[in-house]
Amino acid sequence: MNSKERVFRALRKRQGNPDRVPIQFDLCRQHIETFGKKLGIEPDYAFSYYEDLTYRISANEIRTKMGSDVVVAGGTVPAGYKPEPVSGDVTMNEFGMHMKPTSLYVEVVKCPLENLATVSELENYKFPDAYAPGRFEKAKRDIDRFGKEFFIIGDVEISLFEMAWHLTGLEKYMIGMMCDEPWLEPLNELVEDWSTGLALQLVRAGVDAIWFGEDLGSQTSTLISPEEWRVRFKPRHRRMIGKLKKENPDIIIIMHSDGAVAPLIDDFIELRVDVYNPVQPNVDGSDPQDLKDKYGDRICFFGGIDQQSLLPSGEIAAIRKEIKERIRILGKDRGYLLAPAHILQPDVSTDTIEAFIKAATESGSY
Repeated sequence: MNSKERVFRALRKRQGNPDRVPIQFDLCRQHIETFGKKLGIEPDYAFSYYEDLTYRISANEIRTKMGSDVVVAGGTVPAGYKPEPVSGDVTMNEFGMHMKPTSLYVEVVKCPLENLATVSELENYKFPDAYAPGRFEKAKRDIDRFGKEFFIIGDVEISLFEMAWHLTGLEKYMIGMMCDEPWLEPLNELVEDWSTGLALQLVRAGVDAIWFGEDLGSQTSTLISPEEWRVRFKPRHRRMIGKLKKENPDIIIIMHSDGAVAPLIDDFIELRVDVYNPVQPNVDGSDPQDLKDKYGDRICFFGGIDQQSLLPSGEIAAIRKEIKERIRILGKDRGYLLAPAHILQPDVSTDTIEAFIKAATESGSY
């Protein structure tokens, strides 16, 4: 059984059990370079339009050689585009965000719409073109290369709420919601059009799933009230998903949100979301048994392995125990794609990553 068939069966899109629970994982640049050297593979980077998504959609050959059943593809900067230098190591991306690299991520240190006050000012802002030439050349190459054997996810994270507030700054955006500023919904409209354009192109290129992403939660609650999300964002997700399902009725929809977002899972199901990710452990409402009992016959789960403390600890026995427990609970009667709840960072050793993959493949047999 190849990886594509394994994931389709695990996500209950084809009849019969897979031979084992499938796995997926993402690597930071340091791990990409390390494992690339170990495997003798030159890393193949896809430079995303939003810098922090780069490693999600890069190095698919390395990850599949390591054991991932999944390839992730997504939009990049347009052909010939280079970020504009600002000062020191700070550059400006095509949205006008000033981006500064850190040891883990690339931080937005200046937002292009931080002083936005009127709709007319927004109308003068040049939003990037989702259909710019070259944006999906790398994705199409990966789909052509890996699509027959591996399950292909099209990545469209930072889809609505998160992209919008990155353009204005979080504080300004939250105050804008509270005060119902006139520029707020026109800005959300621009972001919806952008994300819909990206997703439609990936569907047409042949991906098996679309991965939307909104970090809507903290460790203890949602960042905005469920009621506010339902008014401002749920109708937009409904439109986006409807357009994708019209393009391909069989496309699988994945919804990503870190944090304590269990109050929104019923809404995700109503929106025809097929898979909930990352099932972040150690936050309110994420007990695996409760999630499986309440939602397991209506939505699948993707993630679930603790990235905050367990994997960085390097305690192999505890990691193996958690993997077995997640498979026992979330993998029962199918419906589970096993993965760390976040990208594997430098605080997780290469030995631990290899042990995680070994344990996941050995423990997941049906």
